[in-house]
Amino acid sequence: MIMIRVIAIVLLLSAPGHAVAQDRFTSKLALPGGQTAVIAEGDFEPRSIGSFSVRLYEAAEAPDETTFFIAGLIRARDGVVEKAIVADVKGDQQPEIIVVVRSVGTGSYLSAAAFAFSKDALTFEGAVEDLAADTDPVSALRKKLATSQ
Repeated sequence: MIMIRVIAIVLLLSAPGHAVAQDRFTSKLALPGGQTAVIAEGDFEPRSIGSFSVRLYEAAEAPDETTFFIAGLIRARDGVVEKAIVADVKGDQQPEIIVVVRSVGTGSYLSAAAFAFSKDALTFEGAVEDLAADTDPVSALRKKLATSQ
């Protein structure tokens, strides 16, 4: 009887709709001014392709740093989110949220997207794609955004 219950629980947990994503990228970044950004790969998507979201929350003390949602954006990804950082890529002394994605196939190419944020907004600033695996994506974004202004 106990064995049947254990098998039933295992089957229930592994059934479609109850799948738990393994190694899915999710990260919180503390931003200047106390805001919080949450970067996450899309739920129920393959790890190698899909989307990622960037969500911005009002400044608040833990554990409320993700309680008061301000804005969010979703972008396509071809690969896995490798990291999310804060860096000034526009050269205006205001940092941007940078999301770096590495392709899964041969070459491990990089892409990166930059998002500007303010007290009440989140905007997509630009992206670089098909970078060699050893390229500095922040430098590539700086170069691209400097030439597009």
